[in-house]
Amino acid sequence: MNKALLVLADGTVFEGNSFGSEGEAIGEVVFNTSMTGYQEILTDPSYKGQIVTMTYTQMGNYGVNAEDIESSGGPKVEGFVVREYLDFPSNWRLQMPLGQYLRENNIVGIEDIDTRALTRHLRNNGAQMGIISSVDLNPESLLEKVKKHPGISAFDLVKDVTTREAYSWNEGCWKWCKVERGEAVLNVVVYDFGVKFNILRNLVEAGFNVNVVPAQMPAEAVLEMNPDGILLSNGPGDPETVTYGIENTKKLIGKRPIFGICLGHQILGLALGGRTYKLKFGHHGGNHPVKDLKTGRVEITSQNHNYCVDINSLKGQVKLTHRNLFDGSEEGMKHVELPVFSVQHHPEAGPGPNDSTHLFRRFREMMEGKC
Repeated sequence: MNKALLVLADGTVFEGNSFGSEGEAIGEVVFNTSMTGYQEILTDPSYKGQIVTMTYTQMGNYGVNAEDIESSGGPKVEGFVVREYLDFPSNWRLQMPLGQYLRENNIVGIEDIDTRALTRHLRNNGAQMGIISSVDLNPESLLEKVKKHPGISAFDLVKDVTTREAYSWNEGCWKWCKVERGEAVLNVVVYDFGVKFNILRNLVEAGFNVNVVPAQMPAEAVLEMNPDGILLSNGPGDPETVTYGIENTKKLIGKRPIFGICLGHQILGLALGGRTYKLKFGHHGGNHPVKDLKTGRVEITSQNHNYCVDINSLKGQVKLTHRNLFDGSEEGMKHVELPVFSVQHHPEAGPGPNDSTHLFRRFREMMEGKC
């Protein structure tokens, strides 16, 4: 087992051991509070540009399989940080150990560090750039490399994860037994800013014909597809860098019903003329309580974002629909006149609870004029 270092931009150093691919990885270091679901987290395109720290103590227990990925092309994280990696997984769906999966996909990982101390440090001082290395073990050298990095807000990361060509999707959610669905009669176009497969699966479950298009497809071309509704997907990075997404969304508002999720929610807010702001350390995990302000219901949600929409900057256009009960931040909005709504959390989960999957049915009802 080779030694490895994690060095943060503020000079904090953590020593551990390498697992996964040997090498070096730079990214914004964040922490995720989910207890399970590491494979879905690794393949979530929203984590492009980031090094993910898992707060739960053990990772790798059940290995990896081909069914639980959330995007094509392998993991999207830059690096992976765990307290203890278990190299002897056991699961009836197991196909390979987590470490092997990381090695085959050139993802650098580090274990045997105090992830509780790291999480507390990020919580108190904020998410920041960092570097994992198993080849350069000089903290000063690694810190210099981190300081030279401009930060992930300097890049449009959506271009790295979006599909290159449009495609149709017809796979529903995984179930123990086959469930018959009614014939889909409504068509939805999904703007792929880094879409998770589970969003597409839940759209199918809600009764949609689903077509996915590249992030840069012009709004005019999308309207020519004659969709009944448009979904703006999740994705990585700073929403202000996705200028083409903002401009296309401006052209679509009022033309078709729109549902935005995570980055799609932020892009929608910017397209309406609002502002976004960055959270101190972001929300990442599968156990975040969110209150639906209309029903009063509290839902436990899956989250993965560093930015929020400033609802006050859209006063008169939208109303706040959801609020995060951890820190009071904005979690959802609905246009006061048009069939447009969005949420900051992930109703599709994957991993996480399914409390918010009803939002996909709400999208359908909005298209049908029922809400």
